[in-house]
Amino acid sequence: MSFLEKPAPGRLLLDDTVPLTAVIEASQNLQSHTEYIVRVQRGVSSENSWQVIRRYSDFDVLNSSLMVCGISLPLPPKKLIGNMDREFIAERQRGLQAFLDSITQHPLLSCSLTVKKFLDPNNYSANYTEIALQQVSMFFRSDLKWEVLEPLKDIGWRIRKKYFLIKNKEQPKEMYLLSWVDLGPDKFLPDKDLQSAMKLLTSLSTPYLCPLLFSSTSESSALLIRPFTEKGSLRDHLCKVKPRESYLKKYCNPKKSQGLELQHIKLYGRQILEGLKLLHDGGLFYGHLHASNIIVDDGVCRLMDIENGMLGVPSALRPAFTQLRKINTTESIDIFCFGHLLYEMTYGRPPDSVPVDQYADVPYAAVASVLQSILSTEACKSGMPTLLELINTPLFSDVQLQHSEKLQIKVPSRLKEALKTAKESLEKRLQEEQRVLHQHRRLTRAQSHHGSEEERKRRKILARKKSRQSAFENEEDVTVRNNNNSGSGASSPPTCPSSPTPPSTTGSLTTPPPPPPLPPAMLDSSSRAPPPPLSSSGGAGGGRTALLSSIQAFSKNKLKKSETVDRSKPII
Repeated sequence: MSFLEKPAPGRLLLDDTVPLTAVIEASQNLQSHTEYIVRVQRGVSSENSWQVIRRYSDFDVLNSSLMVCGISLPLPPKKLIGNMDREFIAERQRGLQAFLDSITQHPLLSCSLTVKKFLDPNNYSANYTEIALQQVSMFFRSDLKWEVLEPLKDIGWRIRKKYFLIKNKEQPKEMYLLSWVDLGPDKFLPDKDLQSAMKLLTSLSTPYLCPLLFSSTSESSALLIRPFTEKGSLRDHLCKVKPRESYLKKYCNPKKSQGLELQHIKLYGRQILEGLKLLHDGGLFYGHLHASNIIVDDGVCRLMDIENGMLGVPSALRPAFTQLRKINTTESIDIFCFGHLLYEMTYGRPPDSVPVDQYADVPYAAVASVLQSILSTEACKSGMPTLLELINTPLFSDVQLQHSEKLQIKVPSRLKEALKTAKESLEKRLQEEQRVLHQHRRLTRAQSHHGSEEERKRRKILARKKSRQSAFENEEDVTVRNNNNSGSGASSPPTCPSSPTPPSTTGSLTTPPPPPPLPPAMLDSSSRAPPPPLSSSGGAGGGRTALLSSIQAFSKNKLKKSETVDRSKPII
């Protein structure tokens, strides 16, 4: 499938990781309640926006559904009397806006299905659990050895991915994890090549990749089965939580999160880097490295969901690395995600934002140097180290691995070429999105700078300087014209504009005002008088005197009466 090829019917192109912003534009009073008009926008394009109308009770229901996260959200309190007052409604609107901002700016809350339904009901009204159950039931009809034990509700953050705990009837004591997921907007592999890639993944047996036991793909979704780990993921271990609980309850506000010891950071980090290098050497792309996709089995870290890149689902950290134009390849994405993971293994929590230049109470200097090489502002602008360079850093180079043999993934040449093309298409989409975001940031900065108080003061100062300069130039022009009119003699004293200029007494006699010129027909060439010479002094005053005399000598009676011929009537 090429980059611009039309997707198959039924394929969903919506990227759930694109952030939604919400602004309450207005409010309207009905008979017994107030409705708030909310403008919602996906991404940075104002064209991709819509309106939703919500009551205060809707905000209250949303807040109640998010209480499981353990975060106190700033919802304005209820009021039974006086809740229709104009001032109260304006104050409540400001409070509801702060409530929406706190949700849309939170990395986990903003991705929850409850929030998506509240802000975008048209795209998130489907019952994804019911759809997943239908797909799983159809699969079980064709393969009777599997049995569903229980659905694992909301253990992961993806809206379009559902989990079920199942067992094999032939091995009733073993439990497995079944996941159903929609194909995403980055699915660029043709269906035939995708099936070949999934078949390859089910045949892999390497120490640093979690085994995939079964896979089945359709034109719009995929069904996967892998071993279930009762201990949970690396993030469950860091947050000290129960793996089967809701991800909002586990990860939004963990009370007992704690980082790892240095020896575990070194060992786990090296094993994760070896797994990433194994994938990239084989031509596979990942892009989904985070603590929830790492399981620790007998002291060995294994990467989970390595099929996500080929299924086209967007990365959990996509909103972060789309802001950084240097992260524009699949390898740089994995390195950035590794830096994010290394920070979480060190501090027990992910960074609040990236870039990160200050490391408060960093426990290990060797870890801090690697973090700076990946997450610092300089690294995000100038480039990051490669996977091989990270492996050779002092932090990881001396780690002794249990599996010292060289590992490799043998990929058929045809599939390798298809993976290369899909990877290039994925990178092209990322770079285009980064270009749009960069242009939007530049425009926003320019508008903000233009409207700032300092810029307005600067423009006022420049306008004053320009006005003074213009006045000075006009004054110089007047002086030059006066000097040209006066010639080389002494200039006349300044006079009031309404009074005639007194004649000069120091120079030659003042030239009398010239008579009005005669029509050319009354003069022949011999009788025409030459123009009066300019006086050497008092020229400017003489000109004004002549003009005043001409005005005073004007007589209305000397004007000839003219006859007007009216030709406006139509000719018949």
